[in-house]
Amino acid sequence: MAEEQGDGHQNWAGLVADEAQPWETLASRALVSGFRTVLEDRVRTASGVEVVYQYRPRGPRAVFVLPVTAAGEAVLIRQYRYPLRATVWEVVAGGVERGEDLMDAASRELAEEVGGRAAEWIALPGFYPQPSISGVVFFPLLALGVTLGDTAHEESEVIERVVLPLPEVYRMLEAGEIGDGPSSLTLWHARRHLQERGWL
Repeated sequence: MAEEQGDGHQNWAGLVADEAQPWETLASRALVSGFRTVLEDRVRTASGVEVVYQYRPRGPRAVFVLPVTAAGEAVLIRQYRYPLRATVWEVVAGGVERGEDLMDAASRELAEEVGGRAAEWIALPGFYPQPSISGVVFFPLLALGVTLGDTAHEESEVIERVVLPLPEVYRMLEAGEIGDGPSSLTLWHARRHLQERGWL
């Protein structure tokens, strides 16, 4: 990794539960078990009111990677998303497996989705994508000096790899053509680093 080497971006360490909790969990049950667990808790809020709350618990993580070639081209994907019944523009992304290092996950997803290998990594600020209903944490990265080879898509994935000039990608971002929220935020956080290198 580049300037944020080590444990990633400086804000990653802060993406943890607070020590003091203003809500008290009175009871909890699993509505959905497995890969995408959904819990239903009965809680007492700070004001003393009891409410029922359905949510995905803290724990699952995902990485988002903006790959950029040595020539200053972005590598995006167009992926079919079944819940939307639509194909959308995205950066490389995927879940972090249990016990997997974040950088290992990013390298794996880069290789699988676009056949990429990076010469340099820059960690970008992590974030919570849907904090009102989900404890999932997203970790974006900028991959530089990317070379492309063969992809290794899962059988269920419908993915097209697209190489575009960086100015065109940011035109698309500003025009609202990239509808995937985490991809848009990854691009937004990467902009400063790309400008510093003279690519934007």
